[in-house]
Amino acid sequence: MPSDTKTALLDCAEAAVRARGFDAFSYADLAQTVGIRKASIHYHFPTKADLSDALITRYQTMIEAKLARIDAEQPTAAGRLAALVVFYRAASHNGQSVCLCVALSGSRESLTDGVVAKMAAFRKTLVDWLARTYAAGQTDQSITGVNVPKDEARATLALLEGAHLAAHTAADISLFDGATALLTNRLTC
Repeated sequence: MPSDTKTALLDCAEAAVRARGFDAFSYADLAQTVGIRKASIHYHFPTKADLSDALITRYQTMIEAKLARIDAEQPTAAGRLAALVVFYRAASHNGQSVCLCVALSGSRESLTDGVVAKMAAFRKTLVDWLARTYAAGQTDQSITGVNVPKDEARATLALLEGAHLAAHTAADISLFDGATALLTNRLTC
């Protein structure tokens, strides 16, 4: 557990949201897990809305850094797309959780307009990155059958998010693998 209480709260809240959903945990749950009084959480996050905002902001920053690392480490578009699939697979924790944005989407009505807007910005970041990756895949011919890169990007994000949900519902990572197999078979890396 991190020594910084705020980070520990964010880590525990993210794990809870990704495993059970935003509406399925409370500050009392966090207090017990982190080992502090419930009232102490309000010092860092006065409301659950503040907590959800901090979670999506941190997640966006983490994903942007991950995408930059993938770009730096993978010389081909297929390699970049394969690395993203591997990242999403690992993030499912063998079907025990889903990505934060998917988890928050299930509680959309409980979220502030600001958090919903940040979720849309998060998805735009991923779709734009995927569209650039598909366009590069057309150029370097490392991804077969690319039609319209932006459409491919939207479909891929929906596929990854849906694969997370399927694996989580059954607690079976093989459902993620099966759902993404057609995509990964298009990669020539």
